[in-house]
Amino acid sequence: MKKSFRTSGTCASMIDVEVEDGVIIDVGFSGGCEGNLTGVSRLVTGMQVNDAIERLRGITCGRKSTSCPDQLAKALESMQH
Repeated sequence: MKKSFRTSGTCASMIDVEVEDGVIIDVGFSGGCEGNLTGVSRLVTGMQVNDAIERLRGITCGRKSTSCPDQLAKALESMQH
């Protein structure tokens, strides 16, 4: 399943996610810190969705109440429902 998600409160504006049988196949961010987000994408590719959510949920960026990894966790959670 492929889905696109509009982010909230982050420099990245969109996250494209592909999940198959509970495993993350691909993640792409639009905008944001290219190097860091490429790293996040590569780290979570091949990971179980629940493991990624557990590791990424609640991460903040500076004084913001969220971050690109936290937004990815929220996107993954929404794909489970």
